[in-house]
Amino acid sequence: MSTTLSPTPRTQVSRGKNRAVTDRERLHTFLGEALVAHLGVTVGSGEDAHPVVLPTAYGFDLGGPDTGGSLYLHGSVAAGWLAQALERDVCVTITELDGLVAARSGFHHSMNYRSAVVIGRPRLVEDPDEREHALALVVDQMIPGRWATLRPATRKELAATAVIALPLAEASMKARAEGPVDDPADIDSGTWAGVIPIHRFAAAPVTADDAEGAPPEDVVRRAAALGAAVRAPRPSRGPAES
Repeated sequence: MSTTLSPTPRTQVSRGKNRAVTDRERLHTFLGEALVAHLGVTVGSGEDAHPVVLPTAYGFDLGGPDTGGSLYLHGSVAAGWLAQALERDVCVTITELDGLVAARSGFHHSMNYRSAVVIGRPRLVEDPDEREHALALVVDQMIPGRWATLRPATRKELAATAVIALPLAEASMKARAEGPVDDPADIDSGTWAGVIPIHRFAAAPVTADDAEGAPPEDVVRRAAALGAAVRAPRPSRGPAES
């Protein structure tokens, strides 16, 4: 598997190429840090066909059986999008917002971000061992180590849950981490410009009303990690591409 991203025309970055991430390892790191994916799928047929974008939790396995590794998504077996997602290519996007970039003109306002796009034909995960592994990855993406502390899934729960796998082979990633890029004349105007950094932050765990005892170590550890996960802003001048 190539270590370079954007191996096909469908995922080749065409605009803002200076933002393109070409190292697949950075995609892998980003997938481990993010939390929410958006699945884009076309549902319906003929004149009734229309796109739907669904937010979802995810998990991934770089050693999975799909080319480039496996991106796992789950949903109800009764979901209307499921069958049609298996009949055509889908698009999954994952984005983390890192800052609001206030420039000296509306045209150059921007955002600092990390964003990945994965395109491909998903498959239904039917092997019981892989399904359980995939569901564990989804849970552990939220709270690492959580799956091992839970009771086993029941047959009823497994029967109601569908898992699909998308190859990570066809993917691209872009990132912006800098200050505003203004025209020289606007800089001389004296208007303020800068960045409002945005950091994902977790407060202390809140125990459910019907739960007893203190939060377990895996939950406390995850909350602490999220609270400390502050990315320092890296303002710099770059090409005039906001």
